[in-house]
Amino acid sequence: MRSHDAVTTPSVTPGSSGSAADPAHPLSAVGIGQAEAALAEHYPRLVRLAYLVLPPSLGRGRRVLSAHAIAQRSLPRGRDKNAQAALPAPRRTSSGGTEEPGYALLRARVVRQALDAELPLLRFALPKRSQLPPVLPRVWGLRLSPRRGGAGQLALDQRLAKMPGAVRAALVLRGLERLPEAEVRRVLAAAGVADPAAAVASAARATGDGAGAAGVDVSLLRSPEFDPCALEARPTDLMRRRQHGKAALAAVGALVVCGALLGLPGDGWGPDGPAAPSYALNAAAQAALDPAKVVRVAPTAWHDASRADFSVWPARGPLVKDTELLRRALAVWARPGASVHVSATPGTPSGPPMGPPQLLYAGTVDRARVVLFYDGLRVVRYAEPVQGTSAAAIDFARVDDAGGGVSDAVVVDRSDGNVRYLTAPWVTRTTTRDLLAPDADALPLHRSADGVTDALRSPAMASTCTSWDTLDVRDKSDGSDGSDGSDNSGGTGHERLLTDLGELTPARLTTGSPTSPKDVTSGAARASWARTACLLPAMRGQGVKSVNSWRYAEQALPEGEGTANWVCTRGETWRGTRSKVMAQFQAPVPASASGSSASAGNGNPGAITATATGSPACGPKEPEALAGALWKSKAGNWYLLGAGSDQVTSLTASGGVRATVPGRLMAVPAKEGSQTSLKGRLENGRTLNTLH
Repeated sequence: MRSHDAVTTPSVTPGSSGSAADPAHPLSAVGIGQAEAALAEHYPRLVRLAYLVLPPSLGRGRRVLSAHAIAQRSLPRGRDKNAQAALPAPRRTSSGGTEEPGYALLRARVVRQALDAELPLLRFALPKRSQLPPVLPRVWGLRLSPRRGGAGQLALDQRLAKMPGAVRAALVLRGLERLPEAEVRRVLAAAGVADPAAAVASAARATGDGAGAAGVDVSLLRSPEFDPCALEARPTDLMRRRQHGKAALAAVGALVVCGALLGLPGDGWGPDGPAAPSYALNAAAQAALDPAKVVRVAPTAWHDASRADFSVWPARGPLVKDTELLRRALAVWARPGASVHVSATPGTPSGPPMGPPQLLYAGTVDRARVVLFYDGLRVVRYAEPVQGTSAAAIDFARVDDAGGGVSDAVVVDRSDGNVRYLTAPWVTRTTTRDLLAPDADALPLHRSADGVTDALRSPAMASTCTSWDTLDVRDKSDGSDGSDGSDNSGGTGHERLLTDLGELTPARLTTGSPTSPKDVTSGAARASWARTACLLPAMRGQGVKSVNSWRYAEQALPEGEGTANWVCTRGETWRGTRSKVMAQFQAPVPASASGSSASAGNGNPGAITATATGSPACGPKEPEALAGALWKSKAGNWYLLGAGSDQVTSLTASGGVRATVPGRLMAVPAKEGSQTSLKGRLENGRTLNTLH
C-alpha cells in the first residue's frame, strides 16, 4: 500500500471552512498543483476514459488524438468556475480512504469534454473546443490507432458505437472506473447529462445486471484494444501526400521568385538561416550579431576567477570556428522567423543580445547542430537539424547569480526521452544516480573531451515515475560559490546532485535546514529524497534553480505504528520569487518493502499535505515549518497529526478538532473528514500558520 492511501489532507488554511471535496470550492482546497500531480500520475487512465467515451463515429485515429488533447486540457486554468461546478463530492475507496479530489476533478472534466464532442454543430452558435479536431497533439505522415483486439473487443466496440453518449459514459465509469451507481450519476450530472439516472439504468441493462442475459463484458474495457497510449503507426495516403508535396514545392518556388524580384534587404535568407529579414539595425545591434566579435574565454580563465559561473566557461566544441553557423544562431536570436520554435523559462526575457555574447559551445550533438551563448543574464541555446535549417529552435534561460554549484552543467540536447549535458570546465567526474534507489551505487557517465556527457534518461520527459536519473558531478570549486567548502565526497572537490526539470539548466538538489543546506551525499539524505523525487513534476517548467528537501520533524504514530517523517520541500527560482513549497507526510514504509531500497521511493512517495507559491516558509528568511494531516490507523481509528519545526513551542487545533498541546508534535483523535485549522506558537511569541 502506498503511504498516502491512509492519509487525507485537512483544510489547514486558517479560518477556512471549505472542504477538499466541496464542489463549490474545489480549487481553493485541491489546488492546481494537486490536480497537476493527479494528471501526471493517472494520465494513461484519463486518456483511456476519454477514448472510450468519445463517439466512435470519429474514427480510431481521430479518437486517439482527441483523447490525448482532452486529457491534457483537463487541468484547470486558475480559478475556473466551470471546474468548480464539475467536481463531485469524494467517495470512499475499498480500502476505507477517500478518493483523491484532484483526480475526481480531472475525471469530471474529461467526461464533460468527451460528451461535448458528440454534440451537433449549430449554425449560429460557436462550437465547443471538443467538437473540433484537436490542434495538438498533431502527428504528420502517420496514422495512429490502438492495437487490434480479438472478437470480444470488436463486439464490445460495436456495442459501444450504438449507445448514446451518456449511456456509454455511464457504462465506462461503471466498468473502467468501478464507481457505484450513485457516484456515476453524480459524475454524469457534473458533466451536464440531462437524465443521469436513465443513463445509469440503460448501462446496467447493457451489462446484464439483474437480467440474467449475457451482457457487455466490461472487463474488456481494460484491454490493449482500448489503450490510446499503446499505439500502432501506419502511413497516411501516400499518393495524396505526394500530390500535396508537389503543390507545396510549387508554392515555395513561387515565393522564392517573388522574394528575389522584390529584393530582400541585407544578405537575404541564406546566411541568416531561419531568421526573419533584417530591415534596419543600428551599429550596436549589428556588432552584437557579428560572429567574429563573439567573446571567447581562455580555457584556464576559471582557475584564477573569484567565482565559478558561466562567465569563465571557455568556448568548446568542434564547430566554434564555423562562422556561418554562428551567424545563423545570432541572427535567429535577434529576430526568430515564423518557423523557429522559441521557448523561455518564466521570468526570462527573449530579446536580442545587448552586445557581443560569450560563446560556450558549438558542435553536433545527436542529429542537431547546437550553439550555446551566455550574455551575463541568460544562457541561450540555438539548435538546427544537421540537414537543413527548417526546424530550428532557440531556448532562453535566466542564469544570473549562478553560484552555489548551479553552473556546473547546462542541457545541450534532449531527444528520444534522453538528455545530454555540457559540464563546466571544473567538473572532474560525472556519474548518474537513480533517486528512487538510494542504496544503489552511482554509475559512471562518460564525457567527451569537450565536456558533453553521454545520454541519460530524462525524468522531465517521462510519463511515469518508475525511476529518477540524476547527474552526480564532482567539481573543483573553492567554496566561494556559496557552499560550505567541505569535501563531502571524501576526495578533492565537491559532490553535487543535479536533476532535469525541463529547464535549460538542471536544478541542484540539497538537503537540511534552509539556513545551511547541504549537498545530497549521504545515504540518509538520498533515502529521504527517494520518497520526494516523484513529487518533483509539480516544479517542472517553473524556472527552478535549486530544490531543498528538509526533514524538519519525526513523529511516533499512535497505536505503535512506527515513526513518520515530516518534510518540507522548497524550490527556489531564478527570479527569486514564485518559489514552490510543499509540505509532505512520509508514513513508515511497509515491512514488506523496507528491505528494498527501490521500494522506499518507487510506490511510497510522501503525501502532500499543503502547498504554497511565493511563500517564504521553509526558506532562509523564515526557516519555520508547520503542517497537519488526518491519518487513519490500521485499526480504523482517525487522528489529527501535526508537526512543527524546532522553533515551535505549542500547537492549537480549531474547527472540527479542538485541542492544544505543548511542544511541536500533535496526535489527537479525530473524525473522518474533520475540517480543522492548525496554528503553532513560536519561541518569540509569534503565531505560525500552516502553508496556504
